Amino acid sequence: MDKLQKFELMNKIARELEDLQNSQTALITKISQIEVDNMNGLNDSYLEKNLDDIHSKIAANVDSVNEIFTHFEQQRDEYGEKNRSAIEAAEAAALVNQSSS
Repeated sequence: MDKLQKFELMNKIARELEDLQNSQTALITKISQIEVDNMNGLNDSYLEKNLDDIHSKIAANVDSVNEIFTHFEQQRDEYGEKNRSAIEAAEAAALVNQSSS
């Protein structure tokens, strides 16, 4: 795998981690809404206990995903800086190949 391919793969993984972050955040929002709805009239103790447990677990997952994403972004950025000239040269060569095809 050349430097450009590796950098592109790192960018893809960063986008997927960001999507994972967004999905986890959406889950927290949905669970919170169900918890509020339960508190606003239903008061089902089973829902209250289990939703609280799920909320806590997903919140921990959000923290883990955020930590992984931050670390990986830093790693990707450092790789990009370290290999900037090789990546730019490979991108330029790819453009030349595309235009001559």
